[in-house]
This record gives sequence, C-alpha cells and structure tokens, in this order.
Amino acid sequence: MEIAEYRTDSRYRLVHFRGAGWEPLAPEELEPRIKQLFPEVDPHDPGQVVWADRPWEWPAWHPGEA
Repeated sequence: MEIAEYRTDSRYRLVHFRGAGWEPLAPEELEPRIKQLFPEVDPHDPGQVVWADRPWEWPAWHPGEA
C-alpha cells in the first residue's frame, strides 16, 4: 500500500490499497483500516507500507475544525 504526500489543507492523507483504490484516512483510521483489508500486513514495515514523505505524520487538526 502507498500513503500519498503530506498536505496541510486537509486532516486526511490519501491511502492507496491494492485492489481497493484510494481512501482519505485520518491518523486514527489508518491502522484499523489496514488490519481490516490486509490483516497480515504490518503497518510499520516500510517494505509493505510506502510513504511518499513524512511517515506517520498528519497535518495538525483539532476537533471542531472543518
């Protein structure tokens, strides 16, 4: 799977799952979604999850913001 580049205009990062397409995910959604689609994948293994930049970073977001 592939994680798209970091953008400051969204709280989400686009994630590409082979066979399932692209999905916008918030940080708390990433690992559960990986485990749902691909239970055998280790989300922290750079050989299985490729980050375009800034691994495990998301733009700052606070509840109540659009």
